[in-house]
Amino acid sequence: MSTMTHASAAPNMNRVLCVDLDGTLVATDMLWESLLVMMKTKPWKLVYLPLWLLKGKAYLKQQIANHAVLNPATLPYHVDVLEFLKTEKARGREIVLATGSDRQLAEAVGQHVSLFSAIFASDGSTNLVGRQKLTALQNYSRGNGFDYLGNGKVDLALWKAANEALVVHPSRRLLRTIQRQRNIDQVFLFPRRHLAHIMQAIRVHQWVKNLLLFVPIALAHKLLESEPLLYLFFGFLSFSLCASSVYVLNDLLDLDSDRHHPDKKHRPFASGNLPISTGFFLIPLLLCGSFLIAILFLPRLFAVVLGLYLALTTAYSFYLKQLVIIDVLVLAGLYAVRIYAGAIVSDVRVSSWLLAFSIFMFLSLALIKRFSEITIIHRAREAIVNGRDYHFDDQNFVLTVGLVSGYLSSLVFMLYVNSPDVMSLYRNPQYLWLACPLLLYWITRFWLIVHRDPIVDDPIAFALKDPANYAVGGALALILFIAH
Repeated sequence: MSTMTHASAAPNMNRVLCVDLDGTLVATDMLWESLLVMMKTKPWKLVYLPLWLLKGKAYLKQQIANHAVLNPATLPYHVDVLEFLKTEKARGREIVLATGSDRQLAEAVGQHVSLFSAIFASDGSTNLVGRQKLTALQNYSRGNGFDYLGNGKVDLALWKAANEALVVHPSRRLLRTIQRQRNIDQVFLFPRRHLAHIMQAIRVHQWVKNLLLFVPIALAHKLLESEPLLYLFFGFLSFSLCASSVYVLNDLLDLDSDRHHPDKKHRPFASGNLPISTGFFLIPLLLCGSFLIAILFLPRLFAVVLGLYLALTTAYSFYLKQLVIIDVLVLAGLYAVRIYAGAIVSDVRVSSWLLAFSIFMFLSLALIKRFSEITIIHRAREAIVNGRDYHFDDQNFVLTVGLVSGYLSSLVFMLYVNSPDVMSLYRNPQYLWLACPLLLYWITRFWLIVHRDPIVDDPIAFALKDPANYAVGGALALILFIAH
């Protein structure tokens, strides 16, 4: 939701209205957007960035634009700004786009919105910002003056020279700086919730998945030992920071597909609520914190496993998630890696039973996520899950394999109950059989829920919101206590 404040009478309709692009018409930066596309589609081109920059920022922008295809229809536009421009256009006002972005990108946006009589942009030799942009607009207006709509410090010279200054989403500091130079005629204000959006971007709520590190020590009946718990806390924090860095990377690489999704389009980077540059700052910050904790407080093997997790998740973000079946197998494996990492930290042996159970169970949960995506996208009248290679016709296949995987995890548990390993850990192992129908009920009910109404959240995060799951979890805990 945005608001506008007005401080002047109606504008002179004979004056041209000049509009900036980055941060003004769109709530993002076209250079970062095109860089992300190139990073995803032609990552080997990144080695040329320093060489391109040596030839000037305009040349850098042009070369990146040459290797990136953006879809202007999915960009996060400032709706109030766009509506204002449409109103002015309907009143007969001439509007031009004046941006420091490369001409290829500016023309694509201009063609999409169909509002501009002229477009001024960087062209590979001239970086059209600040004084360069001011000169171009003064020449175009031929002494009749112009009104300027912009958003950043680089626009100060243009506001000072403009007949009317219109400002989009300014910081308090920028607002004070402009007001020292001149009166502001119109301000477009938007809510600022950077901290809330950062928390959403790093997905703190999904840190709950890293509680899987505590599973080995809990099943080994050593959960009350204080020293392993302290190290597990550090392991949990390290894994959570690492996972958050990958969530940010994944969201940056998935901008286009997220913007096609009816719910994911509201994510901080996809919606433009967080600048892409903030994401590039968060990734190394989170990774440094993660590996610093691992190196200082935890066994070396944990750092190796953490590195393996990072490599797998990064490969998943760039490529593996586009491969049918392999994507869900990788997701299931990443859950199992957490359990193995917890065993390393707590110095507990991971049984083959636990690993087998985990792989089948988490494969079922990963397929729940894909099944939900297929259904949601189909309801949005898309034939294919954007960024994935799943079609709506795959829905029944995914449902069948997901249910079978969940039931196989229950079968593994049944075989475990009848194995010699149980005798050394439980005094009354026969009571563990009571857990089997509970597992079957939980798996079947979960799939029935998503079959009726697909979920948007991660399956584990969603499970934590369902009161019935706490009842099942409490019953399972009671059974384990009685069996022990």
